[in-house]
Amino acid sequence: MRQRLLVATLIVTAPALGADLPPAAAIKPVEIVRTGDYSEGVVVDHAGNLYFSHEKIITKVTPEGKASTWADTGAPNGHKVLADGTHLVCDASRHAVLHLAADGKMLEPASKESEGKPLRGPNDLTLDPAGGFYFTDPGGSDERQRIGTVHYVDPKGVTHTVADGLAFPNGIVLRPDGKTLLVGESKENHILEYPIQAPGKLGPKRVFVKLPEKGEGQIDNQPDGIALDADGNLYVAHYGMRQVQVISPKGEMIRRYPGGNLTTSNVAFAGPKMDQLYVTGGDPGALFRLDLGVPGLKILPPRQ
Repeated sequence: MRQRLLVATLIVTAPALGADLPPAAAIKPVEIVRTGDYSEGVVVDHAGNLYFSHEKIITKVTPEGKASTWADTGAPNGHKVLADGTHLVCDASRHAVLHLAADGKMLEPASKESEGKPLRGPNDLTLDPAGGFYFTDPGGSDERQRIGTVHYVDPKGVTHTVADGLAFPNGIVLRPDGKTLLVGESKENHILEYPIQAPGKLGPKRVFVKLPEKGEGQIDNQPDGIALDADGNLYVAHYGMRQVQVISPKGEMIRRYPGGNLTTSNVAFAGPKMDQLYVTGGDPGALFRLDLGVPGLKILPPRQ
């Protein structure tokens, strides 16, 4: 009898998935900067400055809210800041992952080809604590032409193709234990999961979560940029649905937050406590902030 009572108590007191997350009804997107055009690639640097891409340029937003043009690259997209304060930016127009100085000046590209083949159109990237980084290249791919690829740039700067045959691979994140790579496959409306056997060596893929279809007032359902919080929940900018959807580490949908933009495109945690989620996209085309009060996974390497 005592054993049965103990089991019952554990069931009643077990925390629900996403218990620390605010309810969707409590979250209202706060507009930070309106550009009026489609925006992408939001990221934060060591000083708390935000950067996001739209059209040909990257805009910098200070912690005080002052916006200015930081760089003009052509078609900037996925963006990460390195420990030395330089930046990596995926740019489809240049068929490269660009390397930019802290002041926005162009350095030698971080990747232009993989195993002797030129890149088509790099989209997004994630840093590897081992010293390299992974990036997606969906250029020219869709559900009919499954030529999308995932690449790994090792610490020596050599690019390797680590996955192929994908229908528009898009957002990409590495779990903090370094054992799992998550990739959004936009044209299949799902998130893939790859086990990492060693840096730059992936095991067989599997579907981590199938995402919901579009409904009334929505125009599409393609997962775009993704980010993790400190508890391992995955935040998906769901293009065409005006939503940021939150997926538990078990692959279960636990929240649907308003995204501000209809064509929600990218997400990143920032702010003094790293508990604010910044969101890009189009229609209306603005940088929004969601005050979640939940700490995001720190992906910015310590400043060197």
